[in-house]
Amino acid sequence: MQIDILGQERRRRWRDEQKLEIVMSVGIDGATVTEVAQRHDVTRQQIYTWRSELKKQGLLPSSANAVFVPVDMSVVQTEHHGDHQDRSGMIE
Repeated sequence: MQIDILGQERRRRWRDEQKLEIVMSVGIDGATVTEVAQRHDVTRQQIYTWRSELKKQGLLPSSANAVFVPVDMSVVQTEHHGDHQDRSGMIE
């Protein structure tokens, strides 16, 4: 009995270093998870799974994908009528 394999085998092995590089490339120059997944021919779910695994292994800091946006509180004006609490610039 002979078996012929037609097409490309889809199962690939990724080293932790490769996974980390791919996961960390999300957000660079505005790259989305979808764009990174397409670039590396993996699914979006695979990137989310790798992110979770790498965090559990301690290879990816939990704040690695955190994005901080500056807020100018002098521009923010509250117009809540009847809400007289002191809003001393605190963000909740």
